[in-house]
Amino acid sequence: MKNRIIFSMLFVLSVTFSTSAKQDKYVKHTVAQGETITMIAQKYKVTPYDIYKLNPDSQNGIELNSVLLIPPIAADSNLSVGPNQTSPKSGNPTTHLVQPKETLFSLSRQYGVTVDAIKSANAELLKDGLKIGQTIKIPSGVAGRDTYEKPTLEKPVSAPKETPKAVVKAEPKAEVAKGNTNFHIIEPKETKYGISKKYGMTIQELERLNPSIVNDFPIGLKLVISGNPEVKAVAETNKVKEETPKTPAVSTKKYLEEYVVRPRETISSIANDYGMTEQELIALNPELKKGVKLGMILRVPKGQRKEPIKKEQGNLLKNINTNARKQLALLLPFNLSKIESDTVNSTPARLKKDKFLNMTLDFYSGALMAIDSARVLGMNVDIKILDSQETKNTSNVTSLAAEKNLSTMDAVIGPFYQANVEKLAEILEPSKTPVISPLSKESGKKFSNLYQSMPSLEQMRASIFDFMNAKGGNIIAVVDPKKGSVKQYLQESQAGTRIVGFTAKNTFSADSLRICLKKDKMNYVLLASESTGMILATTNAMLAAQKDYQVQLVIMEPNETLDFEEISLTRLTKLKLLYPSLTRPNESVEANQFDAKYKKQNKIIPNAFAIRGFDVTFDTLLRLSQEKTFEETIQSDDSEQIESKFNYNPNSTYGYSNSGIYILYYDTDLSIKEAS
Repeated sequence: MKNRIIFSMLFVLSVTFSTSAKQDKYVKHTVAQGETITMIAQKYKVTPYDIYKLNPDSQNGIELNSVLLIPPIAADSNLSVGPNQTSPKSGNPTTHLVQPKETLFSLSRQYGVTVDAIKSANAELLKDGLKIGQTIKIPSGVAGRDTYEKPTLEKPVSAPKETPKAVVKAEPKAEVAKGNTNFHIIEPKETKYGISKKYGMTIQELERLNPSIVNDFPIGLKLVISGNPEVKAVAETNKVKEETPKTPAVSTKKYLEEYVVRPRETISSIANDYGMTEQELIALNPELKKGVKLGMILRVPKGQRKEPIKKEQGNLLKNINTNARKQLALLLPFNLSKIESDTVNSTPARLKKDKFLNMTLDFYSGALMAIDSARVLGMNVDIKILDSQETKNTSNVTSLAAEKNLSTMDAVIGPFYQANVEKLAEILEPSKTPVISPLSKESGKKFSNLYQSMPSLEQMRASIFDFMNAKGGNIIAVVDPKKGSVKQYLQESQAGTRIVGFTAKNTFSADSLRICLKKDKMNYVLLASESTGMILATTNAMLAAQKDYQVQLVIMEPNETLDFEEISLTRLTKLKLLYPSLTRPNESVEANQFDAKYKKQNKIIPNAFAIRGFDVTFDTLLRLSQEKTFEETIQSDDSEQIESKFNYNPNSTYGYSNSGIYILYYDTDLSIKEAS
């Protein structure tokens, strides 16, 4: 089967998948001196969107004598297409030129009007949905625009190209404007909390002056700041003092209030809710250095908590929008050039020993299943499959981004390696194109358009402690002396954990464990060891203690030693082994149907990488097939697929990370179940 996949890949990579397509006869137009896309669209009575759709490269400008394809669609002769403009007459509506990735929902928030109001003002124009290049009317009496305008897509052919001037970054400072209004340029690692604190404002005041930062906080954006410029100058000169690990200047009763920690909350989630970094929250609450616990009373900025939006699950599948066509690219490391140039190994021989290629093909086979499911549901998405030709430190993403015009994509899945996916995110950040990292658990550089679909090791560890703390358990750790990093993690991040002492010979003692147990609550015994002897000694002590205590065995990361024959499954089920997992056991009808269909097509049952390929791709396709933008669906909707769930949350700086982690346990009936 995989031989057939590789053979087909030699020509499939040059083909674009489409979940819905039709064939038309097109007119060819040769660009003349001084023409723009708008002028050409008016000439043929089509919209600029129709031209951009057939000629994606034209969004970056058109050149003299270049040839454009024009669709044979007669546009409304009364349609007025032009740049964003506002009528000078009082009471007349504003007009807006629709840009890539804009939706009715985002425009309604930008102008402070309802979606229905925009639809009513453009009933005829929007009957087939919102399209790039349309000039729509915004009802009068709306709120002001954002603090900056989006650039116009087109330029006349004769317009000279200017060499961009070098931008010199300076230390962040307030730029004095008229009256008491000033400006601040967002610098790397700055937060809403830090900026509002510096200028004596609340986060709500900062967001009211700068509506564009409610759901985005890009580096380099100029913020409007209210207040006295002299106060801001003093705040700037005191910047070094503020960065010391002392309690921030706002830590007075006037600016602070108390907050009680709720179940499943973490330092990161609380900091995010208040627009702070974890370091800023810990500076206000030094006791957090020992970890966060249910019921703790914390000092937080007064009136600045944003109640998290209650995300709903299942809405994505219910609200599929088949009108607007979207574009998705998958960058997968087939490394076909290596296969074609390999004169030593045949394809079957290479498949036997190339684990990375096998993983790629498995992921790809699952992605194809997701694309097929999208077709069945009528999703209107064009899909490009591209070879990222990557190793851990190299790839061709830079050339692909330019040659395939990836900035026009509505989303990109891949590459696989973290360094490569970060490079692509950096390249596409100016266009705000979402880049989804499908397999990497690493957490490196953060970009506003980077979405980590795999929870990190830190998130996995934190999730199991959040669960145990929410249950009010007594947490005890048996840590192998060889696991120094684990012990350090517990001491620094989970200080409430009691670590069992060892004998002088560094061996486990049952008595040392027993004196840590409590009778009035569940005793979670975290085991961090790959020694069969230590595992057996610890579990024997726990089994003996079950007569008098409630005990449960816990691990916070995969441990292959538990699969050895010496460690019986019965032993683990009696102790109800508890652990965090990226995937869940799924015996639903839908999961069984997926397995059966995959086996029919590929002559083998799907492995973990094939299912991952389906889950990531289908989740992305669902999010692209909504009225909202991709980022708006991230903020409002969770998704659960065959084995994985996608609950993206904003990082404390930039971008999003998936916190979709399951807490599972071995039950006494020898099954694996999700802990409630």
